[in-house]
Amino acid sequence: MSACQHDTPAMACCGASRPVRQRFPARFGDVLRDHAHWLRRLQWLVVLVYLALLVIPAILPLPPDSARAFDHVTVAAQFMFWGIWWPFVLLSMVLMGRAWCGWLCPEGMLAEWSSERGRGGAIPRWIRWEGWPFLAFVLTTLYGQLVSVYQYPKAALLVLGGSTVAAMLAGYWYGRNKRVWCRYLCPVNGVFHLLAKLAPWHYRVDSEAWRKSKGQVIIPINCAPLVPLAQMKGAAQCHMCGRCSGYRDAIELAVRSPENEIVHVAHGDKWQARLILTGMMGIAVGAFQWSASPHLVSIKQALAAWLIERDVYWPLDDSAPWWLLTHYPELNDSFSWLDGALIAAYILGGGMLLGLAYAILLRIADACLPGKTAGSWTVLAQSFIPAAGCGVFLGLSMTTLTLLRHEGVSTGWAGPARAILLAVALLWSLRLFWRLAARRGGVLARRLLALLPAAAALALFGWQWVLLFWRW
Repeated sequence: MSACQHDTPAMACCGASRPVRQRFPARFGDVLRDHAHWLRRLQWLVVLVYLALLVIPAILPLPPDSARAFDHVTVAAQFMFWGIWWPFVLLSMVLMGRAWCGWLCPEGMLAEWSSERGRGGAIPRWIRWEGWPFLAFVLTTLYGQLVSVYQYPKAALLVLGGSTVAAMLAGYWYGRNKRVWCRYLCPVNGVFHLLAKLAPWHYRVDSEAWRKSKGQVIIPINCAPLVPLAQMKGAAQCHMCGRCSGYRDAIELAVRSPENEIVHVAHGDKWQARLILTGMMGIAVGAFQWSASPHLVSIKQALAAWLIERDVYWPLDDSAPWWLLTHYPELNDSFSWLDGALIAAYILGGGMLLGLAYAILLRIADACLPGKTAGSWTVLAQSFIPAAGCGVFLGLSMTTLTLLRHEGVSTGWAGPARAILLAVALLWSLRLFWRLAARRGGVLARRLLALLPAAAALALFGWQWVLLFWRW
């Protein structure tokens, strides 16, 4: 077969002769493929809005307490980033897969743009290290709390802008027309990777059709997030951009069960398990809890008194620069070195203890089931993704509700809504655990026995949110 001569986009070549598909998802995938230029223009528009919301508030004076989103750009930017943008980007992963990454993300767009003009170097082994998604999430979460990234525009510029610059540098140095940053180093890549496993959409690969296409002249696809298309079995890494729709007559956008990838595709991975249990269900919880914890206040008061009795005053000094610890004396909001140390200890120490508790309970559950192997407990950890994702969403939406109250919007519905979301997520995780346990076989009694420690782990996680929302 000779090379295609059709006036269709390159990614559509060798798919022009296939029958017209009638299912909506497949047709929509083709629309994304055939109108990629419009998608890129949309991405550039998002980049411009993103830069404006990031840079302009950082160079303006801090707004007064009376400022509102409709009359002050800084408050509007805060509402956009932390009230709408981040909470609902997470929600979009569960509903639409990583469409945000492929359609709208300004970092991904700028990373690919710089890669198109960059040096095209080989991706080094240190970038490919599998622990980056966990480590980047932990460090970004901790640093964001120390500099109060949700409250102050300079901190937002430092954290988000710094990430954007790093994405562009990674794109310039490594890969060719690729999103190296997005695949390996992005601080939220690991979370997006996990949540996209629950999406009801994915690009399905027909292995038989792919095999039959071998030997034909095929124009290659540029898969920017470096997904091995022939082996793609889920939505975790795919950016849903549609470039591969119809490729080799073997790939199409399709509907699936939201549980399919976790139950039938996901495999054990220690770093993903750490991100779920210690990162999202531990350290993220600590990041959302610390400012409301009465225990942290009591410990700080006791330590401050102990230091003063011994004439040790430097830990109480609150003159650290704003880019290291929160320092806005004009608003009477500055962290001392003691504050910083206690916040870090609460987030990291508490998060690691929670993660360890979840892991121990999951290992006990794993031991109750037949077919136990060295990493089989990490497969069971995948069932906790709904609960972990719900927790991060609930935490981020705390800022949404605070900003809504600041605008005078009633939030009396928030308590019941939180309770319903949390209950649904916990029950969904329990159901996924049961399905994964059923795949291991064995008698019903062993699965019921394994369910007990798994339920205990989820109950411990749920209790952290009960403390934050209804007890403290």
